[in-house]
Amino acid sequence: MEALRQLLRQSHHARPDDLPQMAARAAGLLGVGDMILYLTDHQQRLLLPLLAGDAPAREPFPVDGTLAGRAFSTVEACSSDGEPDGRRLWLPLVDGAERLGVLEVVLPDEAVDAVVADCETVASLLAELVTTRSQYSDTVERLRRREAMHLAAEMLRAQLPPLTFSTGHLTISGLLEPCYDVGGDAFDYAVNGDVAHLALFDAVGHGSAGGMRAVILASMALAGYRNARRAGLDLIATYDHIDRAVREHDRRGLITAVLAELDQRTGVLRMISAGHPSGIVIRHGKPVRVLPTPTALPVSLGDSRRPVVVEESLEPGDLLLLYTDGVIEARSAHGDQFGIDRLIDFTVKAVADRLPLPETTRRLVHAILDYQHDQLQDDATVLLAHWNSPAPSRSDTELMESDARAPFEPRPDSA
Repeated sequence: MEALRQLLRQSHHARPDDLPQMAARAAGLLGVGDMILYLTDHQQRLLLPLLAGDAPAREPFPVDGTLAGRAFSTVEACSSDGEPDGRRLWLPLVDGAERLGVLEVVLPDEAVDAVVADCETVASLLAELVTTRSQYSDTVERLRRREAMHLAAEMLRAQLPPLTFSTGHLTISGLLEPCYDVGGDAFDYAVNGDVAHLALFDAVGHGSAGGMRAVILASMALAGYRNARRAGLDLIATYDHIDRAVREHDRRGLITAVLAELDQRTGVLRMISAGHPSGIVIRHGKPVRVLPTPTALPVSLGDSRRPVVVEESLEPGDLLLLYTDGVIEARSAHGDQFGIDRLIDFTVKAVADRLPLPETTRRLVHAILDYQHDQLQDDATVLLAHWNSPAPSRSDTELMESDARAPFEPRPDSA
């Protein structure tokens, strides 16, 4: 496909500012009309057009209640007929499993399925280019910001991993609020071979010196966690490593944490809960297990008691929900807490709707924000892991390649 070849050739020297014009050239080669990139803001409430050069004018779209937003939410193509300039196609922009926004394509009425398929291929490459080109420029980051970013939030957000990742057998999705003025919440994950590593941290000190002390503690916890994980340490040694590092820096600093490992082949989950809210396992749409907590003291107090690792056997299809206390402690205008029951109820309903995992995460965090009228008293962080099926053994690599799974569960109307 010539459009793809040209995009690849241009990509080596492209800035994010060049992507709108590159998309327009690709549209001409495909025989379609306008092709416009929209990226989501940090709160994932709006889809914002990335415009430059002679790209046609466009306005932002809300995610909720629009066709463009539906394509973003469901990670499926959506189209509308009856437009004056032709049929309008909305394609999700997805880098791996990370949702970035949508691509608007104006199709001529006589467009055939092959043209739509070519547009989907171009959308995939454009999503990759948005991600890679953004490493060298602030254009995309400026577009995605709807408010001024506080310094503490700037420091912490630069250290977070992508919000969503999928192996085809396991999907991980996290989200942190508030976006622009965080305290000490942070999450991390990595998938090494068959083992998925998950971590959630909540450093004490929200609001102190603009949240800076808490962010520094959370940053140390993240760095200590990655340092230990990359050295191949087990869970207990990892906890000890983080604990020593934080204690040597700030003896009075406290961090609650969850450190977990999930074997993608067997579904065995091993976890340390260091004074943190417990994880919840949801199976067949029902909460079946609230994992034990605490099994260790908060970080910096680890020299007083040895941590304990607990194990839980997950079944294919199980959802693991991890969260910080800012989630359940969010209060309504009447002072009522969001609470664990409401958290479970909302998550169960989202699972019943068979939403893609990042959409479940987005809606859950927005429900918490709406409950507290966007005025969180503490950070609210959610980390979800959906173990869809056992990962094949290495001897089954060919089978896996010939029967690759989509990163998200199909919706009922597309199964």
